[in-house]
Amino acid sequence: MQRKPFSDTTVTLAHGSGGRAMRHLIDAIFIETFNNSLLAPLEDQARLDLASLTSLGDRLALTTDSYVVDPLFFPGSDIGALAVNGTVNDLAVSGAIPLYLTCSVILEEGLPIETLRKVARSMQAAAMQAGVQIVTGDTKVVPRGAADKLFINTAGIGVIRENISPEAKNIQPDDVILINGYLGNHGAAIFVAREDLAMTTTIESDCQPLNGLIEAILQVCPEVRAMRDATRGGLATVLNEFAQSAGVGIRIQEDVLPIQEEVAGLCELLGLDPLYLANEGKLVVVVPRSRAKIVLQTMQNHPLGKESQMIGEAIAHPPGIVLLKTAFGTERILDMLSGDQLPRIC
Repeated sequence: MQRKPFSDTTVTLAHGSGGRAMRHLIDAIFIETFNNSLLAPLEDQARLDLASLTSLGDRLALTTDSYVVDPLFFPGSDIGALAVNGTVNDLAVSGAIPLYLTCSVILEEGLPIETLRKVARSMQAAAMQAGVQIVTGDTKVVPRGAADKLFINTAGIGVIRENISPEAKNIQPDDVILINGYLGNHGAAIFVAREDLAMTTTIESDCQPLNGLIEAILQVCPEVRAMRDATRGGLATVLNEFAQSAGVGIRIQEDVLPIQEEVAGLCELLGLDPLYLANEGKLVVVVPRSRAKIVLQTMQNHPLGKESQMIGEAIAHPPGIVLLKTAFGTERILDMLSGDQLPRIC
């Protein structure tokens, strides 16, 4: 049956009514864009084959996240790719193979249809890059002024491989901490886009899926202690969470932290700290010291890890504390972020 051409130019309350206008919107934007056999039946749920899931591992990983970033489009990415990559990464750092995502959108009345279409296409491109499918979802419309253009929630399911259990509580003294590249780019890119600063910059968000990099790491080091993507609160917050969960101290070296010159300059100008800025494609991984060199080499050989560095180690004392060894040879405590340097960055 041939679909009626979709000619609406803005989102209206009728598009959230559950009736013909809503079905027309879903067909024209989401079904046409995401286009897979699990979504096509348009039931109230996606029906997944258990045998195919259990063939990949022995546990399921389930996660969900909501995305309210402002602006919707920013240097290097947009809310659509962010919603896919953020959920993919939350699954991947558990050791899971990400497989299926949901997509729920809250639309403000008056949102241009072309904006929604562009976001949906970006989501599909990101899903294809990460090797996942968007298989079910929901659409709600709220009156003008009740939301800010577009919010997205994605949930994801993945399968955790047998004998893989990266958790912060596993970290032990003398373990080594690595990161796969430059810090703070996402937060810096959002700030520049939002504030419309009168400066020329090439800073872009690092929004990217980490599951391929993590797969490469697990192949050479299945005994990874812990992994985390350093999103809100940045590297410093992740390291504090690690230290508190494992009851160890952590010491990192300031002079080896990978920070782009432009990001460092912007932070100095605005009084921000790149160690607390959000990232959307940065993996913090902790491994036994005996495996650190092979893991670093593997990361540096991967397209998403060319700038990878060993940045520090777990120590026995003081437990629960993160120390930054400065370029001057002194140490200072790197505490958890107490406020929010930049709201609505994801």
